[in-house]
Amino acid sequence: MEFLSGLINFLLNVYSEFIIGFFIFVNVFYFSMYTISFGAIITYLRRHMFCDYRVITQSELTPAVSILAPGYNESATCVESVNSLLKLNYPTAEVVFINDGSKDNTLDVVIKQFDMVKTERVYIQTIATKAVRGIYVSQNPQYRNLIVVDKYNGGKADALNVGINVSRYPLVCAIDADSILEDDALLKVAKPFLDDESVIAVGGIVRIANGCSIDRGKVTEVRLSRKLLPSFQVIEYYRAYLSGRMGWGAINGLLIISGAFGLFKRDIVLKCGGYKHDTVGEDMELIVRMHRYCRENDIPYRVDFVPDPVCWTEAPETLKILGRQRNRWHRGLLDTLLIHRKMFFNKRYGVLGLVSVPYFVFIELFGPVIEAVGYIAVGIGFYLGIVNLEIFTLFFVVSVIYGVMFSVSAVILEELSFHRYPRTRDLIKLLVLGIVENFGYRQITVWWRIKAFWDYWRGVTTWGTMTRVGFKK
Repeated sequence: MEFLSGLINFLLNVYSEFIIGFFIFVNVFYFSMYTISFGAIITYLRRHMFCDYRVITQSELTPAVSILAPGYNESATCVESVNSLLKLNYPTAEVVFINDGSKDNTLDVVIKQFDMVKTERVYIQTIATKAVRGIYVSQNPQYRNLIVVDKYNGGKADALNVGINVSRYPLVCAIDADSILEDDALLKVAKPFLDDESVIAVGGIVRIANGCSIDRGKVTEVRLSRKLLPSFQVIEYYRAYLSGRMGWGAINGLLIISGAFGLFKRDIVLKCGGYKHDTVGEDMELIVRMHRYCRENDIPYRVDFVPDPVCWTEAPETLKILGRQRNRWHRGLLDTLLIHRKMFFNKRYGVLGLVSVPYFVFIELFGPVIEAVGYIAVGIGFYLGIVNLEIFTLFFVVSVIYGVMFSVSAVILEELSFHRYPRTRDLIKLLVLGIVENFGYRQITVWWRIKAFWDYWRGVTTWGTMTRVGFKK
């Protein structure tokens, strides 16, 4: 018994030293990325503060865009979303809405609302997909740029591939059918393609629409939701986009463009084979594959991120639905990193192989596991009476302070640069929630991400039911 107690004590001491080292490494890395992100945002604001986007709308060089909006059981939000896409300020664009075999009345709603009729158009499978049941166009000239495709259910990736096959233009914009783009979002996210011909993909920022007033596919008033869960997600999105992807984009190490809003060169996507249909992380996997294709074929390229064009999306409002989403995200991350494990610490892939992929492996993928084991170790240590209370308290306070600092910094960075939430009470609420999320909410998200390992191991490939309540007017 004494030997066992000594062994546990030794292991706890070793793990404690590991946790302290890991904590220092993670926070130094986060601080570095935040600094890079801050500089990148300042540079972006200086370059675009006086940019006249009317030049883009009038230029013959502006590439045409096909907007792909896959939908499955999206009857609650599809009309608002399609309306917003049709009203975008862009010289030449088509909207391709793909009904992925919805079990509700999504197709009927769209056909009735936009006066659609079935055509005899032949569907050509450049990328192999599930069968298409019909292609629809509108009888109303107001919606002449809308195409609706009805297909057998094959998942989001398969629906996007159908959209790529149907699309006619050199740039394809992939969004979620439950999302709304601001009027000038497409102009801003397309600008990097005009500035640098080596750009192959650009991601735009995604924001939470819960609590906002929306009318006819347009956000008319920005507010925080009265519910805590969507408000917590606002802070998470700030950290992920402004403090994360902005920095990764600056060093050309961005491994993910959100499936809710991304713009791609169609020819590169086709050469890469389109979206992979047997993974739940199809958005991240495609970007990593595009990186690999260009690196392995010595093609100069950039994957960029733009913090200003806004895509508004409906966030889960219940723990059950949010848990399914986070579980799927983590399974997608795990699957993508396994598929492209060749890149891990491979100098052939530059920043991606030496920095991006290792970061996502050690911090994003296994970070929750390390944190959870830390909670268990502390519990065992207290039970055995071998935890130094003063040292534990000091470490706990410091870790919370750092967590709060990065959350609050992300909120302040957003408000200083883009100021999307005009009400002071919303800003104060975000700052308070940046503190509160460390007590309970963070631990729940850790559990969801750990469970993803078990679900992946037992072969779970489904998304789970993602119930939508629809945008509030």
